[in-house]
Amino acid sequence: MKKEFIELWLKSGIIRNREKDLEKIKSMINSAKINAKVAKAIKLNEESATLIFREIYESIRQLGDAKWELLGFEPSNHEISLEILKDLEIKEKLKLNSLERFKKIRHDINYRGFRTTISQAQEILDFWDKCGEEIINILKKEIGIENKNNKKSEAI
Repeated sequence: MKKEFIELWLKSGIIRNREKDLEKIKSMINSAKINAKVAKAIKLNEESATLIFREIYESIRQLGDAKWELLGFEPSNHEISLEILKDLEIKEKLKLNSLERFKKIRHDINYRGFRTTISQAQEILDFWDKCGEEIINILKKEIGIENKNNKKSEAI
């Protein structure tokens, strides 16, 4: 993240300085992973699509919050939580462009009573499958926890 953006967001209150709390960060990553796992276990249909979408979205947002916490900041909104994820170097980097649309869909669900379509829920599930674990592994590496391929414990 560019230093000038961070300074601007600090001045405007979009982010706040926060003491780095590794246990909280680990907990956020673990929570995101578990919630996504549970959401993925639900059979996708017209009735469950909205719930699945919302829970996967919240898991993605939590990973953004965890990244900000690693940098010593606390975000004040979802937009900034997702923005930090766009800086990550992941294999499916183009998929990060979907985050803004996911945020709008989630906003419509929560504040306008919209229902998610099966295809929208499938899209965010696909995003999680292609990007979620890689983002988690990047965050784990940043806090000193190796992924399961590197012989250190996968558990957080």
